[in-house]
Amino acid sequence: MTKELYLDPEQIRARGTAAFNDIPLNDYQKRMKDILGDFSKEDLVNIFYDMLAIREFETMIQDLRLTGKYCDIAYNYSGPAHLGIGQESAAVGQAFLLNRDDIVFGTHRSHGELIAKGFSALRKLTDDELQQIMEQSNNGAQYQVVKEHFSTGIRELAKRFYLYGIMAEIFGRKNGFAEGLGNSMHAFFIPFGVYPNNAIVGGSAPIAAGAALYKKNMKKKGIVIANAGDGALGCGPVWEAMNFASMDQFNTLWEDSYKGGLPVLFNFNNNGYGMGGQTNGETMAYGVLARVGAGINPEQMHAERVDGFNVFAVIDAMKRKKKLLQEGQGPALLDIITYRFCGHSTSDASPNRTQEEIGAWEAQDAISDYEKQLVENKIMTWEQTAGLRNEIRAMILSVFKLAIDDTITPRMDLLREPEAIEKYMFSNRHIPKMEAGDADVSAPKEENPRVKRLKKRSRDGMKNGKKLPSSAVIQLRDAIFEAVLDKFYEDPTLVSFGEDLRIWGSAYGAYKELDQSVPYHRLFNSGISESAIVGAAVGYAMMGGRALPELMYCDFLGRAGDEVLNQLAKWQSMTAGQVRMPVVLRMGVGAKYGAQHSQEWSSICAHVPGLKIVYPVTPYDAKGLLNAALAGTDPVIYLESQSLYGIGETFHEGGVPEEYYEIPIGEPDVKKKGSDLTILTIGATLYKALEAADIFEGQYGISAEVIDARSIVPFNFEPVQESVKKTGRIIIASDACQKGSIINDFAQNICSSLFNYLDAPPVVLGARNWITPVYELEASFFPQADWFLDAYHQKIQPLPGYTPKHSFSVTEMNRRNKLGV
Repeated sequence: MTKELYLDPEQIRARGTAAFNDIPLNDYQKRMKDILGDFSKEDLVNIFYDMLAIREFETMIQDLRLTGKYCDIAYNYSGPAHLGIGQESAAVGQAFLLNRDDIVFGTHRSHGELIAKGFSALRKLTDDELQQIMEQSNNGAQYQVVKEHFSTGIRELAKRFYLYGIMAEIFGRKNGFAEGLGNSMHAFFIPFGVYPNNAIVGGSAPIAAGAALYKKNMKKKGIVIANAGDGALGCGPVWEAMNFASMDQFNTLWEDSYKGGLPVLFNFNNNGYGMGGQTNGETMAYGVLARVGAGINPEQMHAERVDGFNVFAVIDAMKRKKKLLQEGQGPALLDIITYRFCGHSTSDASPNRTQEEIGAWEAQDAISDYEKQLVENKIMTWEQTAGLRNEIRAMILSVFKLAIDDTITPRMDLLREPEAIEKYMFSNRHIPKMEAGDADVSAPKEENPRVKRLKKRSRDGMKNGKKLPSSAVIQLRDAIFEAVLDKFYEDPTLVSFGEDLRIWGSAYGAYKELDQSVPYHRLFNSGISESAIVGAAVGYAMMGGRALPELMYCDFLGRAGDEVLNQLAKWQSMTAGQVRMPVVLRMGVGAKYGAQHSQEWSSICAHVPGLKIVYPVTPYDAKGLLNAALAGTDPVIYLESQSLYGIGETFHEGGVPEEYYEIPIGEPDVKKKGSDLTILTIGATLYKALEAADIFEGQYGISAEVIDARSIVPFNFEPVQESVKKTGRIIIASDACQKGSIINDFAQNICSSLFNYLDAPPVVLGARNWITPVYELEASFFPQADWFLDAYHQKIQPLPGYTPKHSFSVTEMNRRNKLGV
């Protein structure tokens, strides 16, 4: 949505046709004899070497899974084994022209890309650069092993170093590139431009788009490649990513120096199958995969089909696509025809394929064909090619022996080092700006019209003991605005995108007039593409930037479930801390709008390790916690209650400071002191609890201490424990449905840690286990003030003369549980 673009009805309603360009299919037909002048002998041999290395590496894994040994050496490997035997030329052709500035993201089947890209990168590095990389990787863990066991030159040593780090990772060893926390489907080596492979089909697509956004915005060298299989085109996030990377605004609205498409290539290794389904003729409808580019943008993503069994065809295509991307004409799409001779995994005996089909492709094996061309063109003799095969097998065997040796390559010992994984869950760093330099802004901060208006408002919501009208005070939405605006002026890498952020100012006005200070390339509307929004933020952060995406409502988390719960939450730990994830995901917690817009899903996020979760419900807390989140290096789910955007600050003396301040994530806050009952609340339920506290005290003489959790993960229980030691009683409340809620976890923690101090078991109050009803019925769904009294009366201690409205009896609880409600 923007005022700058006019939708002309005369043009849009005019009769016409949409023209499409022809899509080249396997246009490149040259063979080695046709291009001898374009490649050195060393290049041609290296291509063969890399294909053989990939084939032998995957043969090793296949043999281990099928026979339990490799070259007669027994080893029990029970990890994943998704192999691409037969696809080697596609991987080598892709990597041939790439350097360490060009980065690749892969799939669960990316041993080929991993090895090819690494070998290509190391050949282009100097000896000193290679030495430094090896010494720094995992504090020299891999380097020390290979240096001790191999007496070779630096480049041969680097190959063994690289293969050893990959093998150790696949075998779950501490000397792996991620200390054995990744495995086969997640292997990577960032110094060579190989970013984490992804076990989720199509999972790399939105991440790669975000990485390309970072390169574009920060004007970094190199292109980004999102590798995927043809089956990935059945995944919504892949389509969202391609659209995100192709948005018109890159050329129509962004500032001149930032115009141009994202430098990302969506590279589909089209082997004809997605899992067990045959994509062409069964599970897909495109006929020719390259055709899908025509559905994305007028340039058709420069899509073409390339014969992946011809390594020179792949190199030629990569050369042309890389040039387009470097010129700002991205994104691009390649449909690389290839074939895997093996099943989806080693447990797949290919019941869906005929031996005739497999045999027909094996007869055209790209490695055998390339070897024949080497001999025919007198680049190598048959004896030399056989010798090279033996050399590569010997190299892989020697590295294999080291990688499986428990004394040389041990696993993590979680009994001796119980914090070995724990220390990687969060980076817990404080970095106000992710890169040095000045932030790109449109005007001085003080000239922002909203900043000027806010100077005229009271920063305290109270005056003479009375609440001021919301129009006269700094509201919660204003506190969010101030934190975000400050960070845009401080951190040059910060970007924010989502639905309706620019012009509209986000759904409830937190960003209103932010566009007056922040240029398009840093603050922009995305499509209604929750997967792409979060996935792109993940990729942007992986590259070293800070991202502030928004999903509007936490109900939309389901549309980005993989990206939040499987990607955002895990990459810091799965890379053993080698990537940071400074992403703050803003999500509104709704009311009034029924079953699909009014849910409180904090517990879903809290269940997944690796996410920090905050839920401030006062302006002071909102600004301080957002400042802390935006200065950190961990993924933070930042929840905002839709019903509270307009409130002023009524708790913190002096109101919301204009200057910068932070509130540590994980620290609860006592909003009302008391001595007889502790009430711990998450989110907007705080205000209902305060109403109840007034009734407890005014009508029954019970002094309630009300604590606002403010954060859910991490959480410091000590202030709550000290309160319960004093009161002996606690009610824990949230607007989340009680079943499976974090409030149950909080209650269990209190019960187990303070059993001897409790006069009654902890009581939990959550929303009913129903769909969220319409606004007029919400008082029977979300906890209300009288629920606190009802629960206290029935589960802690009877209140004199009190008649409860709602039943919290054991009988009622049993009835509900039997019904699942």
